[in-house]
Amino acid sequence: MFRRTGLLATGAAAVLVLAACGGGGESATSSAPAAPAAPAGGPLDLAGAGCPATVVFQQDWQPEAEHGAMYSVVGPDRTIDAAAKSVKGSFVAQGVDTGVDVEVRPGGPNKGFQPVPALMALDDSITLGAVNTDAALTATGNQATVAVTSQMTVSPQIIMWDPASHPGATTIQQAAAAGAPVVTSGDVLPALLAAKGAIQASQSDTSYEGTPARFVADPTILQQGFATAEPYIYENEISQWNKPIAFQKVADYGYSIYPEPLAVRADKLDGLRGCLEKLVPIMQQAQIDYLRNPAPTNTLIVELVNEYQTGWSYSEGVAAFSAKAQVEQGFVTNDPASGVFGQFDPARMQSIVDTFVPLLQQQGSLPGPAPAAESLYTNEFIDPTITMGTP
Repeated sequence: MFRRTGLLATGAAAVLVLAACGGGGESATSSAPAAPAAPAGGPLDLAGAGCPATVVFQQDWQPEAEHGAMYSVVGPDRTIDAAAKSVKGSFVAQGVDTGVDVEVRPGGPNKGFQPVPALMALDDSITLGAVNTDAALTATGNQATVAVTSQMTVSPQIIMWDPASHPGATTIQQAAAAGAPVVTSGDVLPALLAAKGAIQASQSDTSYEGTPARFVADPTILQQGFATAEPYIYENEISQWNKPIAFQKVADYGYSIYPEPLAVRADKLDGLRGCLEKLVPIMQQAQIDYLRNPAPTNTLIVELVNEYQTGWSYSEGVAAFSAKAQVEQGFVTNDPASGVFGQFDPARMQSIVDTFVPLLQQQGSLPGPAPAAESLYTNEFIDPTITMGTP
């Protein structure tokens, strides 16, 4: 169960932990009873709000607990299409049927590792996609996207190390001080860390291929990971390791992106405005509701992984760990500036542009002019009454 960062994976095929088995063509269907219909015209009625008959969510990676809100609204009448790698059912929010269907599609190897903005540009049926803010910076023209609500507030991206190999180290800078390689799958993270003085540019090693093999064989290295996954996996699921790792969030060094906010294609924003007025608050609340009771959705996520058979490995244990870590480690919080869950902070968005545009231009990922920060997001559809403390 290993993945790459959103933007860092662009153009590169990750090597999965297990050999891909190949998905079959059979579909699995749940026989659970249907949810009651939402009151007509109410805030949970999407059928009359200009929403498509099927709201399609495009994720950027395999099914996992970080995507819990999307999967939590797939109703009990769901159908799993193992061949197409998708799950579809009634769109159920807060216990009622919204009057439309929902389909959730995984990304990564399921879509040839194409970035979500590229998928959205090619497929008009996608309503909302999970687009990291740094990836949105490089999406221009007909691939431009507008984020409409945040789902995670702080990136869980980490740099990890072996405590025994770097005794006493509590920060990336301390662990890297002796000059060990910092292994990532791309050059944005090491470029940022070097600019912040945490590592030397010469320590960057972008050969990470998504497996634990190198870290286990050479525990002196530092390696990228996610605080919502690797700490549990290395201690509990990698028999060659089975002990704790140490780590620090890259957000502590300015990796300030919004991870996987829900975004609409920029040229479809006006046409979907009526739908988004109801859909965005529903997804704000869906994330909160999922994290309050993640177990049912986690069971679906693990079922999907098993049905899709792409070589991705994901257990109930890591799903439960992730959901807990998202809250306890502060990755999912109210917006610190406004106190509203899912809202974007304009000052932070401008800071993201100021931080990442020079790095992306230096690496050739952003050949054109920098987009204006305000073009990357809108708070127009946010319900300001929704917070992590909402009953």
